[in-house]
Amino acid sequence: MKIAVVGTGYVGLVSGTCFAETGNNVICVDIDAAKIEKMKKGIVPIYEPGLEILFERNIKDGRLTFTTDLFEATRNSDILFLCLPTPQDGDGSADLKYVLSVADQLGQLFKAEPGLGFKILVDKSTVPVGTSDKVRAAVKKHAPDFDFDVASNPEFLREGMAVEDFMKPERVIIGTRNEKTKNILNELYEPFVRSGNPIYFMDERSAEMTKYAANSFLATKISFMNEIANLCELTGADVDKVRIGIGSDSRVGKRFLFPGVGYGGSCFPKDVIALVNTSIENKYDFKILKSVIGVNKTQIEIFLQKIVKHYNGNIKGKRFALWGLAFKPNTDDVREAPALALIKLLLENGATVSSYDPEAVETTRAVIGDKIIYAQSSYQALENAEALIIITEWNEFRNPDFNKIKSMLKTPLIFDGRNLYDPEKMEDAGFIYYSVGRPTINNLKNSK
Repeated sequence: MKIAVVGTGYVGLVSGTCFAETGNNVICVDIDAAKIEKMKKGIVPIYEPGLEILFERNIKDGRLTFTTDLFEATRNSDILFLCLPTPQDGDGSADLKYVLSVADQLGQLFKAEPGLGFKILVDKSTVPVGTSDKVRAAVKKHAPDFDFDVASNPEFLREGMAVEDFMKPERVIIGTRNEKTKNILNELYEPFVRSGNPIYFMDERSAEMTKYAANSFLATKISFMNEIANLCELTGADVDKVRIGIGSDSRVGKRFLFPGVGYGGSCFPKDVIALVNTSIENKYDFKILKSVIGVNKTQIEIFLQKIVKHYNGNIKGKRFALWGLAFKPNTDDVREAPALALIKLLLENGATVSSYDPEAVETTRAVIGDKIIYAQSSYQALENAEALIIITEWNEFRNPDFNKIKSMLKTPLIFDGRNLYDPEKMEDAGFIYYSVGRPTINNLKNSK
């Protein structure tokens, strides 16, 4: 099939590359000319495991090309996936200006060239309920008689696992009431569901709601477990044991039950707020999601208080080593990252930060500049630090040289925001060890 993917962020680039991998001819469109030139040279502009191999192979085979010319890409495609940013607007709603701007441009093209043939516009961006109607109206304003359809096809890609999620989706959601569109998109996605996972067809509004509902439910599980963890600390319970106990119930499930310093990234924070905004627009008070947002905001503050309390309320002049900047492992994305929120709080309290992340240094620097130190390795970040703070659960942090950590820190002290280590082992190693929802270890056996 001939496909255009408009927008080459995480969703667009992964989608375009994976569609090309199954034999389709894909044109990726972006207004950033410098980015397009880099991709033409085979440079992947984002860090996503497994993407580079597919990217290079499909460029080489001629199935994946890049352009800044939206109209030319449209002329040479039958299906256009809109993978455009929908940033949070001032009132919390999703800002559709990029999506509707492209729809408006396409309407002008369809008016000028009515003989282009049937086109399917697919909203793959995360968009509020009713967006497909707005896109359709924006096109029809210019070309009311043009033969086209607008479908909703929300993405469910986890950053760090996006290629695998796209190539082997648990399910594909397609919102369309047009039989022709249904048949074409079913054929497009058939190679991805050969193992039997379903393609669900529904109306456009239900598909749009499905994406927001899924992300908001997962965010709710995270905030719920963080509340349980906070209560465990007050009652003497161990959240790890509680997590295992409830996760064994198939009605609950094992995933998204790990407590920590809160969720971040480009999806959960924005999508939960957007769904609350949709409820407000429809005069409905979505109480649960308001609480989810509140819990997530305060979780990093609660973690900071552990640090401040250990130093009797004053961390001014203290230097901390911080492992992890990305909002989650296996990505360089720092949008709404808990690490950035914690850094802000530490600096406001007069502390300094020496950080390390395997992939997210440049994306962090682009946001906060040189307000912190960027170490070249995890151990270099420990030099002259009072304590180690862990915020992102990269695999390389899971089994470090604890003797080396202890010898480099001024005090054998770790604040673990992701519960990477076993408290008993930390006690035997002679550390003071704070985690989330578990007993604090402060018995310094074998300490230096």
